[in-house]
Amino acid sequence: MSAPTQNSLATRCVHAGERTDPHGSPHTPIYTTTTFAFPSTAALLDVVEGRVAGSLYTRYGLNPSILALEEKLAALEGAEAALAFSSGMAAESALFFAHGRDGIVCIGDAYGGTLELIGQQLPLLGMPTHLLLGHELEQLDRLLAEGARLVFLETPTNPALEVFDIAALAEQVHARGALLVVDNTFASPVNQQPLALGADLVVHSATKYLGGHSDLTAGALMGARALLDPVWNWRKNLGQMPAPETAALLARSLRSLVVRVRQQSASALVVARAMEVHPRVARVLYPGLPSCPGHALATRQMSGFGGMLTIEIAGDGAAATAVADRLELFALAPSLGGVESLVTQPCTTTHHGLTPEERARRGISDAMLRLSIGLEDAEDLIADLHLALG
Repeated sequence: MSAPTQNSLATRCVHAGERTDPHGSPHTPIYTTTTFAFPSTAALLDVVEGRVAGSLYTRYGLNPSILALEEKLAALEGAEAALAFSSGMAAESALFFAHGRDGIVCIGDAYGGTLELIGQQLPLLGMPTHLLLGHELEQLDRLLAEGARLVFLETPTNPALEVFDIAALAEQVHARGALLVVDNTFASPVNQQPLALGADLVVHSATKYLGGHSDLTAGALMGARALLDPVWNWRKNLGQMPAPETAALLARSLRSLVVRVRQQSASALVVARAMEVHPRVARVLYPGLPSCPGHALATRQMSGFGGMLTIEIAGDGAAATAVADRLELFALAPSLGGVESLVTQPCTTTHHGLTPEERARRGISDAMLRLSIGLEDAEDLIADLHLALG
């Protein structure tokens, strides 16, 4: 069973990719199977050589639980196809190996592991990489002219929630024959559809909003099949496949994605407004606030502003640490997108691997606290923040 693409996102989240089960289960069963048998060599070769779709070997992704998940993932972003991975970083690394060997440009802030991979590790393999801040976009056309063929960005960014114009960047990148890849983890498909805005590929840390319950680690890459085919071989030979159990758990989570993210987005806006007027908060970074530099663009480009916000405490890093340590409803943990609210201080977790100088250059101050808003009542979260702020 597969949901037609004209159905709403909520309907696709429930129905897309589900396999008909002879026992009547409404969901695809978990196939904890490493290899699949065939009635004949001819039938085996039909699958091996791509003439017939079928199951073969789980490390290849040819497992019914994984294939069903990938159909659902593709439907979320209106993509032709999708690939599931063992983590978001696995998805990024396979993507870069497949399409970034001529040069990668990363625009703006990104997850610290992504910055480390692009800025430090890929150059060890001879891959040209470039890290541009948002105010350095005038350099992009020169880098594309010099041969870079993949442009990668998060929008909104981690942790400063900077918003980039996907459609404008797609036009610029395509004019030079390059690919635009958008990490849509913070926004989720509920709030933003990068492929519809012109991006070529979309990547997710499915650990976050797609998983939504802090109980799985996975990644996803969505886009045209012709662009995913080269990535498939890297995933296969790097061993980056999620287990069937994880695939089924992620498919379960996706069925509630829309209701979860819409509620988290609504609560985040309420919390952001409350923090904006608190005397101990120097700044609130949230695209849903008119005071946010990216608000106008986010209003045009996004259908909701997401469940992530960053507050900057009036004080130093020690003051921010003290606030984080006093919070009770917010768990102190370096992740996001779950049903429980989380707080993290980027300088101690997500961006701890950057030097203090590089964090300062990127505007990531020690006084920042990144908040992931869960499904608790917004007023309870605000009360918790007020007590911690003093």
